[in-house]
Amino acid sequence: MAKSKLVKANEKIAEGVTTGFKKMSDGVTTGFKKMSDTVVGGYTKIEDKFVEEFLTHDGETVSEAKARLKEEEEQRKALQDEKINSKK
Repeated sequence: MAKSKLVKANEKIAEGVTTGFKKMSDGVTTGFKKMSDTVVGGYTKIEDKFVEEFLTHDGETVSEAKARLKEEEEQRKALQDEKINSKK
């Protein structure tokens, strides 16, 4: 009889700990997600403003400028790889 009371009490404690941990874990995860979204959103706004202000050509949108810059970067990288491979 005493053993079953101990087992029940132990199960109750284990359930409480597990539930508490899950609530804490969910809260931390939700908080991190909100903070991450805020930081990434802020960075994207700054990046878009910089591209718009300094890197777009006349009549070019920000997304077009980003695509052009990415393509130019890939071309530079390919050229650099060719130079490195030709030296081998």
